[in-house]
Amino acid sequence: MTRSASDEETKRAPSSLWRAFVTYFGTLGRRRETVVADLAGLEKFINTRSAHVAQTALYGYLRTRAGTRFPELFSDDRFVESINIAKWQVWLACVSDLAVHCGLMLRREGAAAPVVARLIQQAVERILEDTGVPQDAGAQFVAGAERVRSRILLCEWNVTDDDETAFAQSPAALVQWAPITDDLKELDEEIVINSVRFRWHEVRRDLQGGLRAESLLAESGYGENGQGNPSR
Repeated sequence: MTRSASDEETKRAPSSLWRAFVTYFGTLGRRRETVVADLAGLEKFINTRSAHVAQTALYGYLRTRAGTRFPELFSDDRFVESINIAKWQVWLACVSDLAVHCGLMLRREGAAAPVVARLIQQAVERILEDTGVPQDAGAQFVAGAERVRSRILLCEWNVTDDDETAFAQSPAALVQWAPITDDLKELDEEIVINSVRFRWHEVRRDLQGGLRAESLLAESGYGENGQGNPSR
């Protein structure tokens, strides 16, 4: 097992860990004006916000658990390798969750299910193609990317509830992939899951305020009945 933030001084009570999360996350993610009005904007939104949530959640957890030892961990090559693998796996899960949420928001705005399916599949495929296989992502990255594709392909787009249902994979991915010992993960699981859900609140607000569904569909070449075959 790789080195992990697991010494006795990091074994804090859950209440202390939660307070540290709130303090850390409260300083991140300044509000930015968001407009999602075309396919490029949708891709950028999914990609950049997924990266932000993945990194702040992962590094926030590690920083909270390691305390003052956090900078020292980056002198351990094996630990850095584990962090990079975790970062990309959590990012994949974030892309999956946010893409589903974006699709459900489009449905809520009145877009037909077949249109949403095509548009979200195209956006996710472009993100994954542009990312390729990062050198530091580890041997399981390709399989993780295929799971994202499969989820989007099989997604049921007739659900229009604006809740946290879509954000099911990113919290679990952080628990699974963070280079923290299993005994601490078991202790922290509920808090870690809630911390990831907390990070999505701002993203959801930004999308709700900035999504221009009618413009997005028109600019992407999709008609109301699902016709159209936009080129890249």
